[in-house]
Amino acid sequence: MSNSTTSSEITVKQVPSRLTSPLPRTTASAGAIAAAVTTAGAAVLRAAGVPLAVHGEIPLASFAQLTFIGAVLSGVLLAVLNRRNSAPRQRFVRISAGLTALSCILPVAFAETTASKITLVALHLVAAAIIIPVLARRAI
Repeated sequence: MSNSTTSSEITVKQVPSRLTSPLPRTTASAGAIAAAVTTAGAAVLRAAGVPLAVHGEIPLASFAQLTFIGAVLSGVLLAVLNRRNSAPRQRFVRISAGLTALSCILPVAFAETTASKITLVALHLVAAAIIIPVLARRAI
């Protein structure tokens, strides 16, 4: 899809780039929203006295950074599946669910307290609940 603008002397044609196509924008939006929600959740829980620690306290910025990175990796996965798979939505949801389950193993194994384990797993699930359905809608 392209847009053309014509005047009496000049014609300008705007062609969407890869970075302005729907999947990268959706990935960035879902990542930003999920990062904000998980960071806000972590801040509220930390203020309530829940320790968020894995070999030391986790900085709040790490929640945002790692959530956004997870969203970007999910967007890359979906882009690859859209190009190489006959059923990308189904495959994306299955792979993402499996990767979410795997990501929950680390907090369970390494968090210092039971409250930390439960909270960190819950934050993983919240991020996945935001990112996966939004990106799955962009599967071709």
